[in-house]
Amino acid sequence: MPQKKKNIAIIGSGLVGSLLAIYLRKHGHDITVFDRRPDIRNIKFSGRSINLAMSNRGWTALRAVGIEEEIKKIGIPLDKRAMHVVGQPEYYQKYGKEGEAIWSISRGVLNKKMIDLAEHAGVNFRFNEKVWDVDLPEAKIFTGETEKSEWKEYRYDIIFGCDGAFSRVRHKMQRRSRFDYSQDFIDVGYKELTIPANEDGSHKLDKNSFHIWPRGKFMLIAMPNLDGSFTCTLFMPFEGDVSFENIKTKPQAQKFFATYFPNVMQVMDDLLEDFFKNPTSAMVTMKCYPWTYWDKVALVGDSAHAIVPFYGQGMNAGFEDIFVLNQLIEKHQNDWEAIFGEYQVSRKPNADAIAELSYRNFMEMSSKTADPKFLLQKKIEKRFAQKYPEKWIPAYSRVTFSNRPYAEALALGDAQEELMQKVMQLPNIERLWDSSEVENKILSLLAE
Repeated sequence: MPQKKKNIAIIGSGLVGSLLAIYLRKHGHDITVFDRRPDIRNIKFSGRSINLAMSNRGWTALRAVGIEEEIKKIGIPLDKRAMHVVGQPEYYQKYGKEGEAIWSISRGVLNKKMIDLAEHAGVNFRFNEKVWDVDLPEAKIFTGETEKSEWKEYRYDIIFGCDGAFSRVRHKMQRRSRFDYSQDFIDVGYKELTIPANEDGSHKLDKNSFHIWPRGKFMLIAMPNLDGSFTCTLFMPFEGDVSFENIKTKPQAQKFFATYFPNVMQVMDDLLEDFFKNPTSAMVTMKCYPWTYWDKVALVGDSAHAIVPFYGQGMNAGFEDIFVLNQLIEKHQNDWEAIFGEYQVSRKPNADAIAELSYRNFMEMSSKTADPKFLLQKKIEKRFAQKYPEKWIPAYSRVTFSNRPYAEALALGDAQEELMQKVMQLPNIERLWDSSEVENKILSLLAE
């Protein structure tokens, strides 16, 4: 039975809003997307974006709506980390099995493409139109140039809030009784920098690697773009000895990069200019519940569950929301109350799990990837996983290269970590790490 045609508003023309619009058009609904910003296709993208890492969950959602191959044309597969540790030559850590990779995609390039695809599917976009208020029971939205200007009123059958971590739609839902909400900023900010392409358009670093310069409480990452450049992101505390607060002049910035990232200085042309021109942005974990209001309003993506970016799963989690929503639409057809009810119950535990995993991965990427004990543990895990793939799937692979629930990845990852801590206590583990003794110890612990 086909769905009854609905008049649906989506607030937010970002990645999640655009993809949701494409899905809902496939079901025959009339879709209008509102965004307070101008059309991204007509403006230069500003320097405050961490390049996206598309992985299995994202590709699954794109494949189901028939646009996976189109999006792969604007991405670069990365099958390994390239580690730049002080005092050591550059070395590589493979992500997973042969053929497994995350894909580097520019947020701006992807967003423009998604809006094009949504428009082609018949979606109507209204840019420069800010939503100031939402009437939840009536599914009405009110837009205007300013909060004090005359507002326009629109009535819809359903409203989706895809307007990010500081969602206007969620803000209205927060005023209702028994709505849980929390936001936690971490003390670390980020700033975008750029490594330009070589004169011939080639990349200055290995283009199929995710580059990391771990420095304890701060780090630099770099992801490749199709034009030969790299989008770099410097993560660093806002305050403290080594912090954004303590770098106020060009000589201070020069000294900082010369001390901690000497090889990066050689390949960044406008390093100091970028550092002072581009904004320093904050990162937040945002949780709330419920995500829906009867059969009228639902939150999707960051508006329901913003996370820090250290597992590369923010966009992937938002796309998975849409994939699950679509499955529930096909299951419940025209019963939107049932669709929304099951959607939030199934997605909430997974959103909380990836929030926790993302925060932990920051600790791993910045500190532990330069720790010999941690690297040895990862080598043991990888060797065991290759020999016994049915007994051991690393947590990173569960999150990045599978579609299994995030909550499952968190629980099983915790159990594996507990087991590995016992293995790492074995005498002479540094010498015996690839021996049958260690292998048998893991097998016996798994059997307990």
